Amino acid sequence: MNIYVGNLDFSIKEDDLKNLFAEYGEVSSVKIITDKFSGRSKGFGFITMDDDSEGQAAVNELNGSEFKGRNMVVNEARPKKDDYNRR
Repeated sequence: MNIYVGNLDFSIKEDDLKNLFAEYGEVSSVKIITDKFSGRSKGFGFITMDDDSEGQAAVNELNGSEFKGRNMVVNEARPKKDDYNRR
């Protein structure tokens, strides 16, 4: 399961998220999205958990929960849409 995590504090590191989600099962990957010029976090990222039931448990428990002073938005990630109008 690919999980979107938003409304993150800009100081959060990938290891912080991995440790948080690891309480619900095995985390395959963690990626915090950063600005390509400044390298600063954009305040959201993605978690991959191979076991869908563990991923769903993490989504259910963590969505809206407070982490480092901010209430996270956690849900199943939707596939990225191709937007041909932006070219």
